[in-house]
Amino acid sequence: MNRLTNVLAASCFIAVPSMAFAQARPAAPFTGEMTPDLTRFRALYEELVEIDTTLSAGDCTRASEAVARHLREAGYPEEDVRVIVAPGHEREGNVTAVLHGSDPLARPMLLLAHLDVVEADRADWERDPFTLVEENNFFYARGAADDKSMAAIFTDSLIRYREEGFRPERDIKMALTCGEENSEAFNGVRYLLENHRDLIDAEFALNENGNGLLDENGERVALLLQAGQKISQNFELAVTNPGGHSARPRKDNAISELSAALVRLAAFEFTPDINPATKLYFEGMATANTGQRAADMLSVASDTPDPQAIARLSEDPFTNALLRTTCIATLLDGGHADNALPQRAAAIVNCRIKPGISIAGIAAMLEEVVGNPNVTITAVGEPGVPSPAPPLTPEIMTPVQTVAARMWPGIPVVPTQMSGADDGRYLNAAGIFTYGVSGLFRNPDGDGSHGLNERMPVRSLYEGRDFLHEVVRLYAGGA
Repeated sequence: MNRLTNVLAASCFIAVPSMAFAQARPAAPFTGEMTPDLTRFRALYEELVEIDTTLSAGDCTRASEAVARHLREAGYPEEDVRVIVAPGHEREGNVTAVLHGSDPLARPMLLLAHLDVVEADRADWERDPFTLVEENNFFYARGAADDKSMAAIFTDSLIRYREEGFRPERDIKMALTCGEENSEAFNGVRYLLENHRDLIDAEFALNENGNGLLDENGERVALLLQAGQKISQNFELAVTNPGGHSARPRKDNAISELSAALVRLAAFEFTPDINPATKLYFEGMATANTGQRAADMLSVASDTPDPQAIARLSEDPFTNALLRTTCIATLLDGGHADNALPQRAAAIVNCRIKPGISIAGIAAMLEEVVGNPNVTITAVGEPGVPSPAPPLTPEIMTPVQTVAARMWPGIPVVPTQMSGADDGRYLNAAGIFTYGVSGLFRNPDGDGSHGLNERMPVRSLYEGRDFLHEVVRLYAGGA
């Protein structure tokens, strides 16, 4: 298997439901010293992880209040630390904080992470998902990676900056929010933008999903910098019919018509859309490959991509998703009795739409592909949020490259565009350019995020802490 294929799952918090991955590959040990401040950070991380923040039974407000308490104990004034709870969402609180800068003309930066986690059933896990377990050089727990690692690191950095007497030029704001995993129920970023924008308004933000990639042997391959993401939008394809007795079949069978439409959709491929972030990704990742795959990546990154190179890269689901918009059937529902003609058949099609393409345009394309007026196509669920790709300027790239070169010489920093979705889509749409930057190197199996036995390499967590602490300093300026 190609080395790139092995490592890409780590870049998007891919769920790993199979027990085959429960026994993680060995991780490199952390060989640094457990200094008092690192021990304190581990305790903070453990505290946040062990607060259940699932939608069903958890309490983000409790986690937010814990963060606020730590910041206030570190000397942050009451007015600079806020726990924000939306009416009717008492268990979905958010916490914001600010370290004031010295230059009133310098626009703030924002550190963003989410406190809520995906559901976890103890019966399915090898360990209690809400007890932090350090084992075999991993931290195991729900949220150990997604996203309480970032939440703990940002909180820890704000505490350390104050202890160090660091006075940034620009304000450093932090928002730890609830609802990223279940945004249709409630989303803290969206709520703060609509009701408390002053607390999070910034020139740019740092968020999750800029992960480091490890190969199957635990060796570092590349550090990703996420710049933009696709729009996620569901469409319902439906066929209705008078139905009747199954002993008298009709040619216009609802299930048959829907099936034919889905077959046509499965055979359709959207035109490649190679934007600047995609070009930079393939250019950077070509160095982690050899032979034909490396050549194909360089071709795609050029001004005149070879169609055959695009076709070969499209065979891999991950790289195909980087190259184009995708639409795929995910749910089916049809019929009402085994001896009756179906009166209705419907399917949910999930589209991941490249930036700059409208939802209405995709709906029109689906109608053209299906080519059957009996099949109605309707956008359903939460409306997809257009997320303009933020610019990859030297001001954004240089701090990451500088610290990465010092910590991990020879490891390239590779921009990428996310095929999934995170809270950055709301900030980008609101004009706050948001970048995935973490420095957290992940295993090729995805580390169980959204799945079973979620884990974070101990070394990765502690190195990511150091990486982000220094990167934020460079972005913020000051001394």
